[in-house]
Amino acid sequence: MSIEHYVLPDPGEGLTEAEIVSWKVAVGDEVKVNDVVVEVETAKSLVELPIPFAGRVAQILVSEGDEVEVGAPIIAIETDADAPLGGGEAPAAPAAEPAPAAPAAEPAAAAPAAGAAEGGVEQYVLPDPGEGLTEAEIVSWKVAVGDEVKVNDVVVEVETAKSLVELPIPFAGTVTEIMAAEGEEVAVGTPIIAVRTGAPAAAGGASRAPEAPAASSEAPAEAAAEDDGDRVSNLVGYGALAGSTTRRRRKGASAPAGAPSAPAAAVPAQLHAEVGHAASGGERPKAKPPVRKFAKDNGIDLRTVAPTGPNGIITRQDVEQALAGGGSAAAGAAPAAAAAPVAAAAERPAPQAPAVQPGERETRTPIKGVRKITAQAMVNSAFTAPHVTEFMTVDVSATMELVERLKKDRAFKDVKVTPLLLVAKAVVLAAKRNPEINAKWDEANQEIVQYADVNLGIAAATPRGLIVPNIKGAQDKSLAELGTDLGDLVSTARSGKTPPADMSGGTITITNVGVFGVDSGTPILNAGEAAILCFGAINRRPWVVTDAEGNETIEPRWVTELALSFDHRLVNGDLGSRYLADVAALLNDPGAAFTW
Repeated sequence: MSIEHYVLPDPGEGLTEAEIVSWKVAVGDEVKVNDVVVEVETAKSLVELPIPFAGRVAQILVSEGDEVEVGAPIIAIETDADAPLGGGEAPAAPAAEPAPAAPAAEPAAAAPAAGAAEGGVEQYVLPDPGEGLTEAEIVSWKVAVGDEVKVNDVVVEVETAKSLVELPIPFAGTVTEIMAAEGEEVAVGTPIIAVRTGAPAAAGGASRAPEAPAASSEAPAEAAAEDDGDRVSNLVGYGALAGSTTRRRRKGASAPAGAPSAPAAAVPAQLHAEVGHAASGGERPKAKPPVRKFAKDNGIDLRTVAPTGPNGIITRQDVEQALAGGGSAAAGAAPAAAAAPVAAAAERPAPQAPAVQPGERETRTPIKGVRKITAQAMVNSAFTAPHVTEFMTVDVSATMELVERLKKDRAFKDVKVTPLLLVAKAVVLAAKRNPEINAKWDEANQEIVQYADVNLGIAAATPRGLIVPNIKGAQDKSLAELGTDLGDLVSTARSGKTPPADMSGGTITITNVGVFGVDSGTPILNAGEAAILCFGAINRRPWVVTDAEGNETIEPRWVTELALSFDHRLVNGDLGSRYLADVAALLNDPGAAFTW
């Protein structure tokens, strides 16, 4: 039996992380090579990931909604499906039999020789917890120098900015050195414990379960029962506890002798929430390292601060609120609170007002995925390219008539014909007539790059944010082909399945605000492009119509407004105006295309 770690693969495009959207498997499921096990979202698209090996799912290492860096393990597969989960060996392993009968002193005496002959000192480094986290705090050690450990024994409890995690050791042996003290902040990849390998694993098992020194010979359920009751078998060397839906109790949360837990249960729920974690006796408040330092520097005991962050995390604002409301007095009362939490809570003055004042309501949503990347791109574009926007109001009655005719044309029976399709065709034709608009400014090389193909981008609003996939080589497509590609592009974008390749290499873009009934706007350029056309709502309006003899009448017509934003570094007013006028001319009279 062996455990294989499947890491988040590199999606390319310079992306360094992805969000876990949904797991398609659970612990214990059997998987075959190329089975889809997880759906992830990068900044560009939603992607299903197949597993590259077969076996049984041993552990899900990251939760849905977590952001994971490329290269971080996300799932563990036990490649020998007949072996029990949790990294154990087959129950019938004969090597486990002699261990119980042998005196404890004999394996210990043999350990140095075995270590010298079979292995050296292994250093266990702090694993990457994912989500962009780079460090963790050592909360408590579960072993000491000289202790024997088995594979998958929990050796340390650490706290990241997101959660409390127990770390299992990936090898067996004797602890030779604890390399990081409790309370110390450690960077990912830093060695935290040293173990001399080659020592008999049975010796380590004796301290935890004398009846069965060889823990690897137990079934997973039995191994879990011998532990503290709220832990299941972990993947070797990584991650939060599988199957856990809540944060595990701190070491101090299990009541020691002389500290009964019953009084804490009697505290009203409201009071418990107001005093944060003080009512749990020795439970350590949840706060990120910078917040702990800020509180320490200002003399605030975090046990006296009411948390308002997610999962009971104390934020900097909570500490500031405690400071504003007399944090020093609260800090002075901390020892009494630790000794008698319920009494201290009852005697404490009224809780300080939360960070959000009465009458104010707010909801905070993490900025990540598509929305995060889009926001960065918009800021970069707005503050890099000098934007100019021109507007033009157009009579598109002829275009609307053509739309109705095409809907009845057999050649377009499988094509969704809309005004946007004809606008797209007009944008492409006008770009061929004004090729300088189909370009970009290369600041690094101080060059203007002229594109040979018109890769037409269509801005699409999705539940995960704005994306701009594009149709490659749009200038070579017929109207029907363009319509088919346009329909596929929009439906794929809205389902979140757009591949990264479809969102790179765009040369000019259309944003259709008319679908929302909006007349116009001043769109921001897509990165690497020189122009973007905003297509507004089409409405019936009174319009002055001139006949062939020059007579003017006012008639109701279909009218829309076009807005063209362009990069003024390479598109001057003359070029921008000519291009916009050409698009408008085609929408006013689609037959004009035959004269170009």
